Amino acid sequence: MTNALRFPAADPDQAAKFFEAELAFEADPDDVYRDMQDNNTHGYVLVETRSAEAFAQARIPGAINLPYRDLPDQLDLDPNLVYICYCESFQCNAATKGALALARRGFKVKRLAGGITAWKSAGYPVDTDVQTLAGVSKVACHC
Repeated sequence: MTNALRFPAADPDQAAKFFEAELAFEADPDDVYRDMQDNNTHGYVLVETRSAEAFAQARIPGAINLPYRDLPDQLDLDPNLVYICYCESFQCNAATKGALALARRGFKVKRLAGGITAWKSAGYPVDTDVQTLAGVSKVACHC
């Protein structure tokens, strides 16, 4: 028996339910970018969950900054929207922590797969605050 099939594949109905549930928790950078190109981002907001310094250095256009470490108990956010959280990359879990904090406050959330690293690797644009960055050293994850 092969290593890959040592554990049998799930029944197709179970697999469909599993993968559908998984997609309920993540958004794809390509889908978000296509929405931006179509001017159709209605229903969700991108949330950068890293620090304000990381947000100033590079962020996805239109994103808001809610650092997960500093989230207040009360947030002035629309409860009808979905908040798509992102951080640095798959190696960072600030988006997961931010999404958890927002979900615990009653908001609908997803996580952007791969974070801003996947976004930039795909060649998609980022915004920066050039004037804020004067004299600031490059920030890595800075969660």
